[in-house]
Amino acid sequence: MSTRTTAHAPWRRTLLTLTATSAALAASALPAAAAPAQDHGGNSHTITVNGSRAFPESVAADRHYVYTASIADGTVYRGRPGATTLDPFLPGGQDGRTQATGIKTTGNRLLVAGAFTGRFFVYTNTGKLVSSYTVPDTGESTLVNDETVTPDGDVYITDSFRAVVYRIPAAEVNAPATGAHRTLQVAYRLPDYVAGQSNGNGIVTTPDGRSLIIGYWYSGALYRLTLATGEIRKIAAPALASADGIARRGNTLYVARSVNNEVDAVRLSGDATRAAVVSTRTYPGADTTTGVAVSGHQLLVTNSQMDTFLYGDPQTSPVFTLESLPLR
Repeated sequence: MSTRTTAHAPWRRTLLTLTATSAALAASALPAAAAPAQDHGGNSHTITVNGSRAFPESVAADRHYVYTASIADGTVYRGRPGATTLDPFLPGGQDGRTQATGIKTTGNRLLVAGAFTGRFFVYTNTGKLVSSYTVPDTGESTLVNDETVTPDGDVYITDSFRAVVYRIPAAEVNAPATGAHRTLQVAYRLPDYVAGQSNGNGIVTTPDGRSLIIGYWYSGALYRLTLATGEIRKIAAPALASADGIARRGNTLYVARSVNNEVDAVRLSGDATRAAVVSTRTYPGADTTTGVAVSGHQLLVTNSQMDTFLYGDPQTSPVFTLESLPLR
């Protein structure tokens, strides 16, 4: 798909706006103690994504593999933890997967969000298609962006252009790999969406697994959604403009802020109603940090070059990479 199609226009306009304003927002929102610090040396290393159009939007890791995927053509890449190269695993275009954003693992399943195509895919870890999904045909623009898995195995998915959270029940995730096709079902509706902007993006569960935390890319707000009741409330926290992928370990969120080229560590209160930024970090070569994952004692961050994909900026490097940083 062309990087200048109308499907991408709202996100391009938002990126251009935030590029001009994000530095000022960050300076006003973050405490002095959270001034950016650069990571040099230590256990840091670069991971090469072995594809000429990788544009790696998201990253996931489990005990067996590290995964990323291309928003440009849907190729899924993987390699062993600690490897310095990720190679193609699922070819772009296979099963109608022509774009990919959020990627996660759960048990022996691989979950892949289909970005502007409105698709979502569940695979086994051997590459068999369990099922594919399409958003409801409402006529609205769609950006199926990211996903998380609750302790009971249900999958919840954000759509940055539609004010909803979709749900796939655990029974479907763990069903036999028949390649069934289904429609994504809306589980909850979200507040404060701004038409024409990229809204709900990164999503994780709270430490107790009873709620979801959703980051809004445009406003930088964090919201807590209680699964049992559907109650949604804004978390009292600094605005994190261009908040993109989110990972969690314990009560600490790691928020990739794409336009800012940084990752913020954000500490949740016990009831997940408040949050504070405890550190902000960047690293040499950071290039539109859209995705983040925790892998052992390492933090994996994507250098997506999304500015090139979305609105044609000169490509920074012909080589696409992730960065592996010490968690602390």
